[in-house]
Amino acid sequence: MKNSYKLILVFFLALAGCNDDFLDTNPESSLAKDNFFNSESDLQLYINGLHSLPGYGMFLGDQGTDDMATTGAVEIKNIIIGSPSSENISTGWSWSRLRSINFFLENFVKAEIEADAKLHFEGLGKYYRAEFYFDKVKRYSDVPWYSKTLDPEDESLYKPRDPRALVVDSIIGDIQFASQHIKEEVAYGNIDKWSAIMLQARIALYEGTFRKYHAELNLQGTANEYLEMAMNAAKELMDSGNFAIYNTGNPDKDYSALFNSEDLSGISEAILVNVYDVDKKKTSGNGTVFGNYEQSASKALMDSYLMSDGTRFSEQVGSDTFTFVEEFQNRDPRLSQTFVYPGWIAAGSTNPYVLELNKNFTGYHQLKGYNNTVESAGVDVAVYRYAEALLIYAEAKAELGTIEQNDLDISINKLRARAGLPNLDLSIANGNTDPILEDNFPNVSGSNKGVILEIRRERRVEFAAESFRFDDLMRWHAGKILEIIPQGLYFSGLGKYDMTGDGVVDISIISSSEDIPSPKETNSLGVDLIYYKAGFFGDSRASLFLSNGTSGNMVTSVDQPNFVEPKYYYRPIPAHQVALNPQLKQIMGW
Repeated sequence: MKNSYKLILVFFLALAGCNDDFLDTNPESSLAKDNFFNSESDLQLYINGLHSLPGYGMFLGDQGTDDMATTGAVEIKNIIIGSPSSENISTGWSWSRLRSINFFLENFVKAEIEADAKLHFEGLGKYYRAEFYFDKVKRYSDVPWYSKTLDPEDESLYKPRDPRALVVDSIIGDIQFASQHIKEEVAYGNIDKWSAIMLQARIALYEGTFRKYHAELNLQGTANEYLEMAMNAAKELMDSGNFAIYNTGNPDKDYSALFNSEDLSGISEAILVNVYDVDKKKTSGNGTVFGNYEQSASKALMDSYLMSDGTRFSEQVGSDTFTFVEEFQNRDPRLSQTFVYPGWIAAGSTNPYVLELNKNFTGYHQLKGYNNTVESAGVDVAVYRYAEALLIYAEAKAELGTIEQNDLDISINKLRARAGLPNLDLSIANGNTDPILEDNFPNVSGSNKGVILEIRRERRVEFAAESFRFDDLMRWHAGKILEIIPQGLYFSGLGKYDMTGDGVVDISIISSSEDIPSPKETNSLGVDLIYYKAGFFGDSRASLFLSNGTSGNMVTSVDQPNFVEPKYYYRPIPAHQVALNPQLKQIMGW
């Protein structure tokens, strides 16, 4: 019987997904419904089919932002350097998952189970619907709200967009129901009550800040309502006593333990985990997270990490021209737990790793999400971390203008304590703002300007390479930052460089017009130097692109991006969808 249930579920979901462009599919026969939604095991089986969590791809999601240069054809990169239109942006308008969710919400009530179990499954269905529509609102703003599956004859199939305010109210209604009725005790890796509260906090913070900083919506007057909701949801997580920042008193290792562990079940910071399962061939993507695969961190991101004493890296004399080895000296320990540092040793080797430089990349290599072992390539992925709740709480309080020193002490300063950094002091932050952050976010003002900017720094550092940066820039109305082309490692000129910090040279940079000597010169350890031929971007002879040809920062692109405001904060409905339903009108200049 169990196998037959699986076949029925596969039948439901496969048919529901047979046409992503429409909501008019009605694949589920009454016979199938009558024979399936009868027991708790039926409901769990269907919910298992809806369960979908981000995996190692989380560590690749910042491509195309100011944090990560990319050689991949990511959408935002194509938009800001190309000629985007509703004809060539044709993805995203997919509704098959919503059909599956609504079908469940219409039929779960048939099961003869206890009332609390029924509410639990209803909460799960509404959690997934809130998550689905949250993604749609982030992309399109106004979208049609459908709370039921539709027949082909249903006129509402061809209705216009619903206003963002209506859709978000519906999302909040769903996620609040979910947070009140989903059970606390569930199987490891499944959605529980606290996952729903975390999603509610995330949605509310996004919407509150988006409304505050996006005047084109004319919703600024309702921003605080959502900021208060975010603050309260985060505080509920904080007051639960169920979670804590992972801190064993070892600032050089504690942070990285969250991202290179095959088992996070014993770490109370992980609110929701995508469980690594070698039997199901789930891997962490080590071959894509590490090395020169599409993405590489920008120097701007590296520079945003504080010094170990809490001062700014930009205040160090000559910081713009520091070598790779100098960049990592006396820094926030999270830097060397997120990216390859001088002296890092790869599993299976006894020698320090020498960065493999590659044109179109920045030179920095990522460690976050990489399991440095020869035995296994898999890691558990913390989809929701308690650190996010703390940062949401602090940001919401700061944006509301109600933040006090104690609020920082119970939130951000917990993260700084793990890293061994001094506490963030409210009066100092507001009295001594970082000019670089001020330039990046000119629309931040008021008496809490300094602490808001420092919270944004903390969020950038804590969540580096975890797929937060793009959404953050969009909600903060900071798209213009994407016009800055990411740069990489700095080299003062042609010559030999130590890349491992042991005082022994490892690479030799020569002009693109020179020939690599044969035999190659060796260093004091008798090891051949690695040669790179430097030139301007596009020099076919060069293997290393530098901003000044023979010196400067590594260059990833010369295509000047253009972020059009407010247009590019949204996406167009694909043209063929508007042709099918003329009531769907484009917004914001699309």
